[in-house]
Amino acid sequence: LHLSAVKLAELHSDLKIQEKDELSWKKLKAEGLDEDGEKEAKLRRNLDVIMTKYGMNGKKNSQLVDTNYIKDGMESDTLDDPRLEKLWSKAKTSGKFSDEELDKLWREFKHHKEKIHEYNILLETVSRTEDIHKNLINPSEENLVKEEILHNKHRELKDKLRSINQGFERLRKVSHQGYDTTSEFEEPRVIDLWDMAKSANFTEKELESFREELKHFEAKIEKHHHYQKQLEISHQKLKHVEETGDKDHLNRKKEKYTMLEEKTKELGYKVKKHLQDLSSRISQGLQHNEL
Repeated sequence: LHLSAVKLAELHSDLKIQEKDELSWKKLKAEGLDEDGEKEAKLRRNLDVIMTKYGMNGKKNSQLVDTNYIKDGMESDTLDDPRLEKLWSKAKTSGKFSDEELDKLWREFKHHKEKIHEYNILLETVSRTEDIHKNLINPSEENLVKEEILHNKHRELKDKLRSINQGFERLRKVSHQGYDTTSEFEEPRVIDLWDMAKSANFTEKELESFREELKHFEAKIEKHHHYQKQLEISHQKLKHVEETGDKDHLNRKKEKYTMLEEKTKELGYKVKKHLQDLSSRISQGLQHNEL
């Protein structure tokens, strides 16, 4: 796959979550609690996203290339959207961003690209489901269940599209004006969650509690970023020592690399699981708004 050390650790975290979700689904299925197949369909979509994200779906150039913390990996990647490319080009040449801020902004652009990709996968799934539903001749109780599934998927599409539009407006604003030093959150995923939480059916007390949880979540993400950087540095040093042939030095570097790799995997899993839980709570709040 030619993945970087950081990307391999992320793949491990994604697959670990997928495995846990599939085991939970198998238990539900055995108890007859996924008769409509909605949870199974969502698992398939999630796996499709993972396969595409890491270039494992058999399609060329489908892999979302990782931002390299050591090299200028930003220039080797594309955003697959002329509007995003234009915004990024303006931001790079504006002189309003330090190197650290440009790295942070690039993460926001990449996060936005992944959101669009996930939306397109869901849209394709919904279109296929609608085509099958239209071709059914006799309406039945099962079809009514499938209509409810379609309704839920359309609601999920609506939520994702709203998040994409909000995200693009934020990127447009930041690219033109620079970062707001008074901004409450900095991490793209946390900003997304906070914007959506403010639109959900939360009381003031619940919203304040959610804000505090997001602060802890952002700190967890920053810790993960720190270990990702250290892992990438350790990987570069390990490759250098391998070339020198110093076995003792090589063993020490391997031990440090293994320790950093395991810690990065562990933190990556915790961050993604926490994100999954927070997103689920917001989704429930948004659904209450529509009832």
